Amino acid sequence: MANLTSAILDPLLAANPAGPRITYYDDDTGERIELSTVTLANWAAKTGNLLRDELGAAPGSRVAVLLPAHWQTAAVLFGIWWIGAEAVFDGSDADIALCTLDRLDDADAAVGGGEVAVLSLDPFGKPVPDLPVGLTDYATAVRVHGDQIVPERTAGPALDGRSVEDVLTAARAAAQAEGLTATDRVLSTAAWQTGEDVVRELLARYVVGASLVQVANPDAAALERRRTTEKVTRG
Repeated sequence: MANLTSAILDPLLAANPAGPRITYYDDDTGERIELSTVTLANWAAKTGNLLRDELGAAPGSRVAVLLPAHWQTAAVLFGIWWIGAEAVFDGSDADIALCTLDRLDDADAAVGGGEVAVLSLDPFGKPVPDLPVGLTDYATAVRVHGDQIVPERTAGPALDGRSVEDVLTAARAAAQAEGLTATDRVLSTAAWQTGEDVVRELLARYVVGASLVQVANPDAAALERRRTTEKVTRG
């Protein structure tokens, strides 16, 4: 089976490369960032190249994702899958971890002596301040990697031990259960704490061609306005 990113992003790139794919808000900071399908794919490619060329990831590598629901997390996931590696949310052993600074202990527990990359999630790409020696700063490292990638054609497990086909089947079933279509623009404040969250809250939107408005630290009044300004059809 082809890798999960190719299975999901290739149809989106063919159908609507320039349209909004994920619009991210943080109501605590006022941040708003919108990525088209092409831009999301470019960030995913840079992440995949970082993982493969700098952190030693390969098909079958297990990558612990210790990150919140965020546009950079989406790029990380699609980067992992583009190189045929496995995203791990279940807390089991991993070869590499990508985390925020407050989850360094979780990352160390997951990988032992393996590689750890830390994300600041800063909207302007600032590095993590006072990062301990021996850790990779994602924002700094990812910049030097290309935004095109040679995708892995034969992938192993994709998500918490589930195959690419199993994840696609689950995402399509979740989309069908919600009645989602390619014309939908879905607003969500949900966390991505588990693999099932990722299937339901991210992949189920993309397998049918819908777009996502993801809000962190939601303000109730702002949400109501945003449903109108972002032309939200669900959520």
